[in-house]
Amino acid sequence: MSNFYILQTEINGRGIESAIPADRVLVDFIRDDLKLTGTHIGCDSASCGACTVVLDSRAVKSCSVMALQCQHKSITTVEGLSGDSDTLHPLQKSFRAHFALQCGYCTPGFLMNALAMLKQKEILSREEIKEQLKGNLCRCTGYTPIVEAIYECMQEVNGDA
Repeated sequence: MSNFYILQTEINGRGIESAIPADRVLVDFIRDDLKLTGTHIGCDSASCGACTVVLDSRAVKSCSVMALQCQHKSITTVEGLSGDSDTLHPLQKSFRAHFALQCGYCTPGFLMNALAMLKQKEILSREEIKEQLKGNLCRCTGYTPIVEAIYECMQEVNGDA
């Protein structure tokens, strides 16, 4: 029988307190306990990036983070992109405009990685964006529309620096 610990964290702007076992992986906590299924499980080995979330402004692969490591931290999942609004986040709009998704399985991970880039408050070059996306895999788009969507959104959100 596992020992349970109290996790106090914030997910998508809402305070969460939950009793969880010490060996609970963040992606399982998000998907199974909180029923936020937008965070996808692809490889379970931190290779594909489908499970990427933003943890305190940094993109992390939630399959490689223990839930208890998130004690008193802020987590954003793809469901939290628009907050309580029914409107799309600028990243979602840009992905749609650039056809930066096809099957959509990898899209939440790319969006969360891009959100972490946006939080840097600077405009990265296309090459810098590609570098930061290295941990996210897509089998459908060829990456160019994803990079263009992120680059255009950075210019829109962070201004022409």
